[in-house]
Amino acid sequence: MIKFILTNVENSGAFLSLGSDLNPTLKSIFLLILPIAVLGYITYYILTHKGLDKYSIFGFSCIIGGGIANVYDRIMYGSVTDFFHIDLGGIFKTGVFNVADMSVMLGMGLLLYSNFITTKKAKQNA
Repeated sequence: MIKFILTNVENSGAFLSLGSDLNPTLKSIFLLILPIAVLGYITYYILTHKGLDKYSIFGFSCIIGGGIANVYDRIMYGSVTDFFHIDLGGIFKTGVFNVADMSVMLGMGLLLYSNFITTKKAKQNA
């Protein structure tokens, strides 16, 4: 039986609470400064590379949106609120996550798909 479980978790770390035990300086570097720099670079990349396909643009946009949401929560509240947990009948269980995390994962999936399609087309043309 598939279960969608709502659980309120304040995550002071990254994915699956990784880094929640770091000292405050390292936590600021890895969970605020570095993500802001990466989001800035991705935005710059989208604006300067006009040849991106629609899957890449949408994928990067999902990553930026999810990243901004998580960074905003960290700045405003000191942690990210995770609340979704999925149990696929005991066969597979997810960690607790939020909608911003889903957006980032969708974006990564779209980038992988775009890369696969681009590589396939390049091989066919060669």
